[in-house]
Amino acid sequence: MSETATEPSVETVISVTERAAQEMLSVRAGEPENTDKGLRVYVEGGGCSGLQYGMTFDEKRADDVVAEYFGLPVYVDAFSSSYLKGAVIEFSEALTGGGFKIKNPNAHSSCGCGKSFEA
Repeated sequence: MSETATEPSVETVISVTERAAQEMLSVRAGEPENTDKGLRVYVEGGGCSGLQYGMTFDEKRADDVVAEYFGLPVYVDAFSSSYLKGAVIEFSEALTGGGFKIKNPNAHSSCGCGKSFEA
């Protein structure tokens, strides 16, 4: 299955692996209030390294960069897009350190939990 962007006029900011998209769609399916929402990926101040990642199900906003991966709509706001350019969301079932991970080429350093980084 290939990845497709829903709006070819906007440059793709973040990518989602097929496995991560499947897991996220499964999580969303278990939350009836979110079945019509996309995945919002964002960056905010905080965490042990200065900035931290966040993900939630949300509606599309006017300034969002939008893409779709394996049936999962993904939204990134204008502020976060500069920090997430080229990042990839992956999923691992490892007993230690498993779950969703963001691999970000813009992160100069990351904390041990993988949820915060320094740009």
